[in-house]
Amino acid sequence: MEEFPKEIVPLPKEFYEQPTLELAKALIGCLLVKETDQGMAAGYIVETEAYIGPGDRAAHSYNNRRTGRTEVMFHRSGLAYTYLMHTHCLFNVVSGGEEKPEAVLVRALEPRYGIELMKIRRGMEDLTNLTNGPGKLTKSLGITMEDYGRSLTLPPLYIAKGLCPESISVGKRIGIDNSGEAKDYPWRFWITNNSFVSRHQKSEYVVKNNE
Repeated sequence: MEEFPKEIVPLPKEFYEQPTLELAKALIGCLLVKETDQGMAAGYIVETEAYIGPGDRAAHSYNNRRTGRTEVMFHRSGLAYTYLMHTHCLFNVVSGGEEKPEAVLVRALEPRYGIELMKIRRGMEDLTNLTNGPGKLTKSLGITMEDYGRSLTLPPLYIAKGLCPESISVGKRIGIDNSGEAKDYPWRFWITNNSFVSRHQKSEYVVKNNE
């Protein structure tokens, strides 16, 4: 098993204090890491979606909806917002700052460390199918509802510097057809032509080297 580099450290809390759309782009290429008793697993973030409540009808916090599930979204940026979708746990990064309930959904990863552990958790050998979806990546990394509210600036769940993508594609979010005009917002970001993206679709435009 490849040894995890000691020089990889969590990004500081200031990283998460940028506007949500900027954060959604800045997360592309970063390394998402989860440490468990079974071992460590990590992958490069290759796809994200921004959710900017309370004016975003696709956001759980639309109209300032404050429930047991959305409570963490009203707290400081840089916390983990996990929730269940059917039987899958999905992972989000809280953004926007206190009392501004916004978040970035991590939709897909490119596996990097702990790949054999990921294969065991997912019960498969197909590398491209391990983490190319929001429910797949959490199962592969061992992210669960117990991670709700964790700070992403320290182990066991954190985000570190990773790679710098040559270009980022921008387009509509996925699976929110019942959200009125919000379904057309170009708030999904992914590494152009990356094979681990959850769903390939025509982009509205491409950002070259973090322009």
